[in-house]
Amino acid sequence: MPDKRMTEDEVVAQLADGMTIGIGGWGSRRKPMSLVRAILRSDLKDLTIVSYGGPDIGLLCAAGKAKKVVYGFVSLDSIPLEPHFRVARQTGSVEVVELDEGAFYLGLMAAAHRVPFYPTRAGLGSDMLKNNPEIRTITSPYDDGEELVAIPARHLDVCLLHMNRADAAGNGQFLGPDLFFDDLFAMAADKTYMSCEKIVPTENLLDEGSIHTLKINRIFVDGVIEAPRGAHFTECPPDYDRDEAFQREYAATARDPELWEAFQEKYLRTANHEEYLAAVDAANQERAAAKGGAA
Repeated sequence: MPDKRMTEDEVVAQLADGMTIGIGGWGSRRKPMSLVRAILRSDLKDLTIVSYGGPDIGLLCAAGKAKKVVYGFVSLDSIPLEPHFRVARQTGSVEVVELDEGAFYLGLMAAAHRVPFYPTRAGLGSDMLKNNPEIRTITSPYDDGEELVAIPARHLDVCLLHMNRADAAGNGQFLGPDLFFDDLFAMAADKTYMSCEKIVPTENLLDEGSIHTLKINRIFVDGVIEAPRGAHFTECPPDYDRDEAFQREYAATARDPELWEAFQEKYLRTANHEEYLAAVDAANQERAAAKGGAA
């Protein structure tokens, strides 16, 4: 089997302006944040981001990388609405396609199954059709003649994922409670790049989970990036929980341009994932020391 190991910067070198990039995970859960930060460090622009959104969308909007966003929601979970995305919507700085979670899923499934659309009753009579006039209805070809919504395939140029474990060939394993729809993201994309907490030998993939946790097949993966804590500050159970203190620090920057500039300088303009983690750890130590001194 081929060795597909890469770095974040090598992945970004494969990307181009104007691409449609799907990002796996869900809200502030198991997002490929080391890859998102690598995009922030790059000159890429005019991207279309497709995501069950969280800080991936917020950061890419705030940094001016996103031209268009396709989403079912954009949330930080413990903070219901992603604050930087709120700013982008209120200022009209990005184009948007707002779908319900089911319609978003059907678009991914249509692309994964290589069909132009999936029919559904969901959305009939709703503002989803009003706000997205490009979504059309279709009449059933059978005797019922029912009107249905035709959700278009959501084809992706590139997909970015984060898994708990992977092998060097691109088999990916989730160990948390939910795969989300990462398998559909991978199948809907021309190319998929997957970061993981740890690369292990193929024969050890079942040491921590059953065969049912091996949901990302190597045939859909073009590159594997070993990135311990690569989903930070989102959660990646059982390896770690969400860093709520850091998330609150991030969220506060949406209200203050000076705080946002300082946040970028401290965390986002680091040279690589390792320097980012060092900055995070230093901030945590300062926070702990301040708390101890206050006590």
